[in-house]
Amino acid sequence: MSNRIVQLLNQQRPIVMGILNTTPDSFSDGGDYLSASNALDHAQQMIAEGADIIDIGGESTRPGAQPVALEDEINRVVPVISEIRNNSEIAISIDTSKPEVMRAAVAAGADLVNDVNALRAESAVETCAELAVPVCLMHMQGEPRTMQHSPQYENVVEDVADYLQQRMQACVQAGIKKERIIVDPGFGFGKTLAHNLSLLKHLDALQALGLPLLIGISRKSMIGAILDAEVDQRLHGSVAAAVLAFTRGAKIFRVHDVKPTVDALKVCDAMSNAQ
Repeated sequence: MSNRIVQLLNQQRPIVMGILNTTPDSFSDGGDYLSASNALDHAQQMIAEGADIIDIGGESTRPGAQPVALEDEINRVVPVISEIRNNSEIAISIDTSKPEVMRAAVAAGADLVNDVNALRAESAVETCAELAVPVCLMHMQGEPRTMQHSPQYENVVEDVADYLQQRMQACVQAGIKKERIIVDPGFGFGKTLAHNLSLLKHLDALQALGLPLLIGISRKSMIGAILDAEVDQRLHGSVAAAVLAFTRGAKIFRVHDVKPTVDALKVCDAMSNAQ
């Protein structure tokens, strides 16, 4: 297991993952960090604000997003990972579902594979087992292009937990150690507002999996729907959601707004450690 990720997970405190999209079409910061120098500047800013991990993605997974060619995705993320790794010891995550991108990213210095598809692509599980890096498995119903058309569940909390349990078992059977696995319930990925709120309210039910929980709610449409707010007006709602997730057992928080989230979680952590 990557020493950087091991060291973070062994710490008894919340972990903040800063989002860095090298895409032209991501829902919040699409087009902002297409050059390696701009991306490095933003990564350094997030590190200064207290980020523990920088999560780099080269393919948008927003609802309705179109697929990106393999070579294009590699060309978007590898120079950025190399640039950050050459300038920092920060933990780096690669946000991808493609085994070839995983391999190229880890070779460039990535420490963690964060896959919205939970390593379901052909040879993805085997690739990560071979690379021996930690993985984050996310729940998604459908695929980004269609996932929000009409999501249905018998019981969203139980269905998500069952899916993540199955994916964890598939990874362990392929040779990925359980202690290298993180899970993400996938807020906004094939879920209505009611589904998302139920998941957040009952997030502690996922602790039965015995794995670190990663939460990605930052600036998402569920916050926008609750507040009737555009993407750039969702900071306070996003921080509130992170705090609520912390109280229900979340360990890693994937966010756009690093310093406000870090500050809020420091207060949460201090209170939880009080006598």
